[in-house]
Amino acid sequence: MEFLGMTPFIILIMLVLWELALVGYTFSLAGNAADKGARAGAGAEFGSSSACRRKARENLPDAWEGNAVIRCSSGSDLYRTKVTLKVPVLVPGLFDLDVHIDGDAASPQEG
Repeated sequence: MEFLGMTPFIILIMLVLWELALVGYTFSLAGNAADKGARAGAGAEFGSSSACRRKARENLPDAWEGNAVIRCSSGSDLYRTKVTLKVPVLVPGLFDLDVHIDGDAASPQEG
């Protein structure tokens, strides 16, 4: 009987823990996408911005790719990429986390 009463709390705790895991995974995806974009942009001979955006989106799962904002910029000796991803919600409609995670990376320009 006690287990039956605790079941909703256990499910709620599992949902919160899973959402926290999604936040951590989003940090990892944003950093990786920014790093790949910066390396592609720094090494591209022509169309560095296009190469940067394409490479940054390449490995993003569908849940993250739709809301991804990718900014690529060329500096004096560094090529910088900033990727902003929205954390997806495990149960849409139940609650909405409006959390955005930024990933920044820079790579030396190849001459």
